[in-house]
Amino acid sequence: MIELADIHQIYDGPQGPVEALKGIDLDVAPGEVFGVIGRSGAGKSSLVRTINLLNRPVRGSVRVDGRELTALPEAELRAARQGIGMVFQHFNLLSSRTVYDNVALPLELAGLRPAEIRARVEPLLDLVGLASLRGRYPAQISGGQKQRVGIARALANRPKVLLSDEATSALDPETTRSILALLQQINREFGLTVVLITHEMQVIKQLAQQVAVIDKGRIVERGAVLDVFTRPQHETTRSLLEDIAPQALPDSVLSRIRALMQGRDAPPSQLLRLAFAGEDSADQPLLSDVIRRFGIDLSIVHGQVDEIQGRPFGSLAVLARGAREQLAAAVTHLRGAGVLVQEVAHV
Repeated sequence: MIELADIHQIYDGPQGPVEALKGIDLDVAPGEVFGVIGRSGAGKSSLVRTINLLNRPVRGSVRVDGRELTALPEAELRAARQGIGMVFQHFNLLSSRTVYDNVALPLELAGLRPAEIRARVEPLLDLVGLASLRGRYPAQISGGQKQRVGIARALANRPKVLLSDEATSALDPETTRSILALLQQINREFGLTVVLITHEMQVIKQLAQQVAVIDKGRIVERGAVLDVFTRPQHETTRSLLEDIAPQALPDSVLSRIRALMQGRDAPPSQLLRLAFAGEDSADQPLLSDVIRRFGIDLSIVHGQVDEIQGRPFGSLAVLARGAREQLAAAVTHLRGAGVLVQEVAHV
């Protein structure tokens, strides 16, 4: 549905040109919720605004739904943009227009008759839960309700692609969850392709199926959300995951483990970090099986178990004790069962 090839973006900065995007290649499948995450200034907003050519790249091609947007004349580009809805961080509502009229605006600009506009707007207000507020003005509704107006407006032209640029970053956690649930419902019911820009892994965790991590204008990691969360490869990804899936053990845990491992009578031991994802790994009695099969002791010293869209994932730190050859065999067995096993070497 979306194909970006060798995208470069340069802006004029106070101290000279700033290269915001440096050779971005990205494919988003039809009907997919694709998340792009990065720190402030990484280039993620520049990237999403390239998809509808609000920011035209200095080099590269943008193809959406089979059309090469960068090759279209201005009139055809305006028409093509009707198939790409966009939800903004700060809502961008017109204060002088009611909820109904804000949603109706793109349809008025497209030249639809009042009856046609009403036939589209009213179902959208029902969808986003604002039918009873249709006559209110933006100053009379909450931030979450304003964003629902923005979502309804983005859907008015019946787009195939919906771009969300930090749509929840100005909202409180409870409202954020409700907005993400609404976007998930829209994706499911309408089959829209959604590109979600955020700096919060929690947003990616709740909504996205695929994720790309952007850092300093480059995509540094991408893949299925479950894989990236459990097997982060890049330092930036690991840093972004710290709030919801910490990679490092607390100092208090490490101190306790050092004391156990360095005791005078302590048997050979290893501190292992086990990462798992999906029902196959989470539902199996892997630890008890390893204890029975290899005659070793396993003590869980730290852990976290969570879900990504109904699929379990987690990380456990275990202290494994036993004969060295049995420990090695146990690690091999766990890896064969799909568990990512890393020895915490700095203890």
